[in-house]
Amino acid sequence: MDSKRFVNLEQIINEFSLEVLYGGTDYKNIKIYVDSVDRPGLQLVGYFQHFDTHRVQLIGNMEYGYLANLTSQQRLDCFDKLLSYPIPTIIYARGLEPYPECMEMAQKHDRTILRTKEPTGDFMSTLTATLKNFLSPHITRHGVLVEVYGEGILLIGESGVGKSENAIELLKRGHRLIADDAVDITRTSAHSLRGTAPELIRYYMELRGIGVIDVRQLFGMSAVKESTRIDMIINIEQWKDGINYDRIGLDDQYSTILDVDVPTVTVPVKPGRNLAVIIEVAALNNRQKKMGFNAAQEFTRQINAHFEAEQAIW
Repeated sequence: MDSKRFVNLEQIINEFSLEVLYGGTDYKNIKIYVDSVDRPGLQLVGYFQHFDTHRVQLIGNMEYGYLANLTSQQRLDCFDKLLSYPIPTIIYARGLEPYPECMEMAQKHDRTILRTKEPTGDFMSTLTATLKNFLSPHITRHGVLVEVYGEGILLIGESGVGKSENAIELLKRGHRLIADDAVDITRTSAHSLRGTAPELIRYYMELRGIGVIDVRQLFGMSAVKESTRIDMIINIEQWKDGINYDRIGLDDQYSTILDVDVPTVTVPVKPGRNLAVIIEVAALNNRQKKMGFNAAQEFTRQINAHFEAEQAIW
């Protein structure tokens, strides 16, 4: 299990300013491996089949109200069984006061009890999102990540092909930089990726012949963004004679990152080509496709309809 990604309980305590009501042995270093949070209603009534012991347990008004209707011995039995499993922690929401039976069994089984003043539903959603951010698969890729017309564009290509220079041109045209040179990519769901810059180089760019610049200081806060969803990849490469580059766009190309397929286009570099404008058009075209309109398919449909009409006349 230790080879998997995890987050220490101390990070969660600090992130949400949780109150430690009882700390088990070395509780700050308890490892959380899953990004789901459970409300142990079924477990409190004695059903433990398929119980995931790696999940954080959250008690709100519903569970608290059920326990209030039990006798002290019944509550003792409930918590004795629940806390006998190696769960990371139990968190009480809404500032609820833990039952004495819970604290007694926490000491017996050396489990950690925490508390938050936040409403149960809000806290559960926020905690789940935070755990996903910590635990989601991630990878670092060489490239430049920019946001163009709301579309996250990952520029890739060989070193020296002009990725950073094109990013500067896009910044001058009102778009945003997220990361230069190294892009930390996280899979946020089965179909989406999110990119950001490593903390050490965030908002910095390296331009050959000039050196390192601070984009935030030079262009202002409106020119940078901490993270963005990766909507498409643009591969910039040197123009190669004899290669038939896509001129219609019927065949969609994809690159796979962390098992997520991302739309990809290859843009060849050649003197006289304004790549910044081409990147803007690619972003708008990708956005249009997501909204249900594919210009290449519509063009092909019109051409086919024209020739079918011509054949019908003859």
